[in-house]
Amino acid sequence: MNNILVTRSSMPPFEEYIDEIKDIWETHWLTNMGAKHKELQKKLLEYLGVEQIDLFTNGHMALELSLQAMNLPKNSEVITTPFTFASTTHAIVRNGLEPVFCDINPVDFTMDVTKIEELITDKTSAIMPVHVYGNVCNVEEIQRIADKYGLKVIYDAAHTFGVRYKDKGIASFGDVSCFSFHATKVFNSVEGGAACFKSDDFGLDLYRLKNFGIRGPETVDGVGANAKMNEFCAAMGLCNLRHVDEEIAKRKKVVERYNERLFGIDGIQLNPVQENVKPNYAYYPVIFEEKTFGSSRNEVFEALAEEEGGLDCNYNRHPSQCEIYVGAKGKVKLLGGSIISAGVDGYVRFDGQVACSRGGDFACTPIECKELYEIIF
Repeated sequence: MNNILVTRSSMPPFEEYIDEIKDIWETHWLTNMGAKHKELQKKLLEYLGVEQIDLFTNGHMALELSLQAMNLPKNSEVITTPFTFASTTHAIVRNGLEPVFCDINPVDFTMDVTKIEELITDKTSAIMPVHVYGNVCNVEEIQRIADKYGLKVIYDAAHTFGVRYKDKGIASFGDVSCFSFHATKVFNSVEGGAACFKSDDFGLDLYRLKNFGIRGPETVDGVGANAKMNEFCAAMGLCNLRHVDEEIAKRKKVVERYNERLFGIDGIQLNPVQENVKPNYAYYPVIFEEKTFGSSRNEVFEALAEEEGGLDCNYNRHPSQCEIYVGAKGKVKLLGGSIISAGVDGYVRFDGQVACSRGGDFACTPIECKELYEIIF
């Protein structure tokens, strides 16, 4: 049985990617802002609804170099959240800046805006909030505070690709918003990232920083790094962008199924539904109140890790075919079509419609296996 990873990467059809990269063999242009890079840049500008965008080798370099391009005073303080991936804090420290941690609110896990002002000192230069689990920060209040004290706002938007707030792309807020296109994100280019911004001068500084300080064929007027997205990653991005709305729709079905099963259970806090937000359903965080629920988060994790069997559904090469792994507690009932094979490995391979149950805990109505796959994953 293959493990199904929580952060399973989205991939386009194999033939589509091969077709996308064919012309790279004709041009031999592999990197340095080639045709694929420029096309992806243009399409993302439109999809995300932002004024300007630049692409990077990964999301961390987008964040780190965006901070550097702001030319904040050395040793100044940047207010951020401790509830984030290490990259956020590392980008601050690697720029010679001091992270100051603001607590999060316990409902949506974003920065608690009521605690920001008490952390501001004469050394504060910026605020770096994180849209955690795809939950949108209180962007209006953060901007009000930034304007009041003359601070820059850099959003770590790694979790919020495609999210909209009040019908505006989430990267429209702040001075700059940075995305990660890592393999585990809603949208990926295998590795990659982007910075979205408004200022032409900022964009020029950012470009120099990602390209060795180069501004023209014979002009090197800055000191920079090498953080350019290559053509193969850009090609993967172009392919995945064609399917990203479909991927988000799949995730929505999963969230709806989880909500259906978990809503109303004492001791479980589910992710909130935010007003005026069009989500991307990237993550499904759950908080377990041990005394009420009867088990801690770690105990639930360990129990799930030890669970054998269950339902594991994967596409075969043909999209209308599927295979289901049935463990000791699982049952599969074929409602239509025919069994392709049933092996001793525990897999039942079939073509048609099925109903699946797992000890009575999981059941779905008769459904085509392709749609079943999309609901489960």
